[in-house]
Amino acid sequence: MYKLPLFPLNTVLFPGMPLTLHIFEERYKQMIHECIEGDQSFGVVLLKSGSEVLNAGAPVVPYEIGCTAQIAQVQPAGQGRMNIVALGQERFRIFDLQEDRPYMVGLVEPYPLQNSDTDQLHYAGAHLQIQIMRYLSMLEAMEDVQLEDIHLPDDPVSLAYFAAFLMKVESAEKQAILSAEAALDLVTRVNALYRKEIPLQEMIFRQMKRQSAAPFSLN
Repeated sequence: MYKLPLFPLNTVLFPGMPLTLHIFEERYKQMIHECIEGDQSFGVVLLKSGSEVLNAGAPVVPYEIGCTAQIAQVQPAGQGRMNIVALGQERFRIFDLQEDRPYMVGLVEPYPLQNSDTDQLHYAGAHLQIQIMRYLSMLEAMEDVQLEDIHLPDDPVSLAYFAAFLMKVESAEKQAILSAEAALDLVTRVNALYRKEIPLQEMIFRQMKRQSAAPFSLN
């Protein structure tokens, strides 16, 4: 186990995925500055209850599974504020929360995925690739944009994290994905989420098209 500075947010960070943050609170200015000075990661955890904002009322309670974040870019924004880009690294589990710093600190240990059957895992990953391409095509149609060529990861686990990052779903659903115990469970959960979400979005898109095609009337 080791101590890790924690940043409780209303978002879920996945390994390998980017996170952009505007740092303006004094406690997080200090935390990020110390992480930069010590070349140290911090942990991102989804809020179970409470608020990101200091003294907002209810105490902050995070989910126990989070993801470490390595600071990749820093852009000063005046008065000690900054914009940062961090990259998700590895999952961790919180065993205890400590209050000896202005910001939250967790006593954590790494929480790696359990190994899964390789054939099943790659089969599930191949199916997920098809789902992602279908989802991206739908986004292009809905937003009327042309997405640049996207190279999907070959590794099923990296693919699943990218797919989860891509989806516009509730944070609680993303937290369930982050908390998967085994690699096959992770990819299976993401596949199930896509099977549920794609038909829903396609239905919304069809309704939007029908409404836009309806004749206009002043009556």
